Amino acid sequence: MSSDDPTAGEGDDEPFHPLGESWQDELEDLLDDTEYDTELGMEMGKDAIRVTKGELSEEEFHERYHDDVMEEFGEDERPIASPGDGDDEGRVGAMLSKLGAGEESRREMLKKAGAGVGFASLGWGAVDQQEPEQEAVDDPGEVHPDEDATQWGMTIDLEYCDGCLSCVTACNAEHNWDLGANWMYVLAFEDGDIESPEPNDFDSVHDFNFLVRPCQHCTDAPCEKVCPTTARHTRERGGLVLTDYDICIGCRYCQVACPYGVNYFQWDEPNVDEEELNPEMVYDYRDRRVTSRAPRGVMSKCVFDPPRQDGQVGDELVGTTACEVACPPSVIQFGDKNNPNSDPSRYQENPARARTLIRLSTRLPSPDDLPSMLEGVGTDLDAVISGVDGLDEQSITLATAVQLTNVQYDQEAPPGDTLVDQEATILEVVSILEDHGLELQSEEVLRELGLTVDQFQGPSEDIQVDNREEVAQQRLQEYIEPADNEFELLADIGTNPNVTYLGQEPGPEAHQVPGPTSYEEVGMVNKRQNVLEEETVGLGVIDSS
Repeated sequence: MSSDDPTAGEGDDEPFHPLGESWQDELEDLLDDTEYDTELGMEMGKDAIRVTKGELSEEEFHERYHDDVMEEFGEDERPIASPGDGDDEGRVGAMLSKLGAGEESRREMLKKAGAGVGFASLGWGAVDQQEPEQEAVDDPGEVHPDEDATQWGMTIDLEYCDGCLSCVTACNAEHNWDLGANWMYVLAFEDGDIESPEPNDFDSVHDFNFLVRPCQHCTDAPCEKVCPTTARHTRERGGLVLTDYDICIGCRYCQVACPYGVNYFQWDEPNVDEEELNPEMVYDYRDRRVTSRAPRGVMSKCVFDPPRQDGQVGDELVGTTACEVACPPSVIQFGDKNNPNSDPSRYQENPARARTLIRLSTRLPSPDDLPSMLEGVGTDLDAVISGVDGLDEQSITLATAVQLTNVQYDQEAPPGDTLVDQEATILEVVSILEDHGLELQSEEVLRELGLTVDQFQGPSEDIQVDNREEVAQQRLQEYIEPADNEFELLADIGTNPNVTYLGQEPGPEAHQVPGPTSYEEVGMVNKRQNVLEEETVGLGVIDSS
C-alpha cells in the first residue's frame, strides 16, 4: 500500500483506536480473514478517526487513499470521491446497476471464516490519547450542517437504568440479529473510583453503574469515510447512519474505523431465514435494504429503526424505537435532537422535571375521573387532599411546580414523543382543580405547598431563588435529584455522536462486572463476559469462543 503521508510510520507503536491496543490487534487479525488488504483497512481506519478529530482534511484523506482503493476494489465510491454527482441515491443507483441481476455479488467472493467466530467490544472506556503531531486543519467538514433538519438521537439516563435488559430483548425481537451480535448492549461496570455490588448481594438495582450502548449515529461518522461502495452511509432524512446490505462487500473497514465497537460481521447464514423476516422491517422508504438482521458476509449494527421513522409500520410508531418502548423505567428517550420540544432534548435540558413528568403522570388521578371524584368535596387544599384518593400534598405541590415551570416551545413535539402528553395530563389535572375552586396560584395556597420565595430553604446556602418558577424547579429537584453528569462518548474525537448520557461516565480503568440480570436469564447471549484479567471496558477483548 502506498502513502503520501509525511508522518507515516511515526508513533506506530501507539494504538490509534480509542478502544485500545488489544481491540486494534484483534481487528487486524480479523481483516486477515478477508480477501481485502489488511494494511489498507487499518491505515484508512486510523486516518478516518484523524479526520473526525480535525487532524486531517476530508480532501487529504480521499486523495491519500484514492489510488489504493481503486486498485483494491476497482472503484472508489466514498462520498467525497464524486462531490458533483448529486445525492446518495444517484450514486447508489449506479452502484446497483454494476451489481445487476445475474452478476455475482462481490461479497460472495469473501473468504468465509466459519460460524460463530465474530466478537464485539465490551462497549466503553478510554485510552490516553496522544497529542496530535501537527496542527489541526481548519475545516474538517460537516455532514449535517442544517440544524433545522430532523436528527434522530437519544438521551439515555444511566442513573435510573435498572439493567433489566428489556431494551436488548426488544431490539432482537424486532431485528432478528443472531444472539450475541447485540445491536443494543447494557453492561454493569466498575472503574476503580466507583464500584458496583455483587450480583447476588445488593439493596437496589440502582446501586449498579450501567452503560447502555447503541450505535451513536455520529454526525461525522468515521465508518462511513472508509467504505469503498457507499454501503455505509448517512441517510439524509433523519441523519441515520446505515448499511445497505445489497451493496456491502464485507471488507470490514467500517469496523476498524468505528471508535465505539458497535459493528458486527455476519459470518455464517443467519439464524432467522429470509422468508421469516417481515418485508416492511427490511427496507426503508428508499427501498434500500438497511435493517433487520444482515445476510451472510455483510456488516450490521443498530439502525434506530428506519421503517418506524418512515411510517411503514404505522404513523403511531414514527419517532419511536423498539428499545425505547420496551424500557420499563423510561430511561431511553428517542427523538429529534434538533427539536428543543422533543423527548431527548427536554429530558437533557431538565432531567428533574422530565423524571417528574414520567412518574407523576401515572400517580395522579385520571383527568377523566377527577371531576366526578371532586363532587361534594370542598375547595380548600385540606378538603381536596382528604376527599380525593390519589391526591396528597406532595402530588399537588409537584403538579403545581410543573405548571409554574411550563415552557412554551416554538416547535411542535415530534411524533412518538411522550413527555408532552405526560405534561398535558398533569396540567389538565391542575386545571380541573382550579376549575373546582382550589386557587393554586394564590399566595395562600402556594405558601401551604411550600412554593413561595420567602419560605424556601434550599439544600445548600449556595442556592438562591428570586421567583416562584425557581422555587418550583428546586422542589422538582428535591423530589428527583438532577443528573450528576452529562456526557457523550468520545466527545473529544469529534464524531459528534447523537446519543447523550446522563449519569456516571466510565473512567479509563472501567471494566465490566456481572449485573443484576444476566443475559442468559432473558434468553440473550453476552459474549463479552469473559474479559481477561486487567483488561478494561475500553481495552478489553472478549473471548469469542
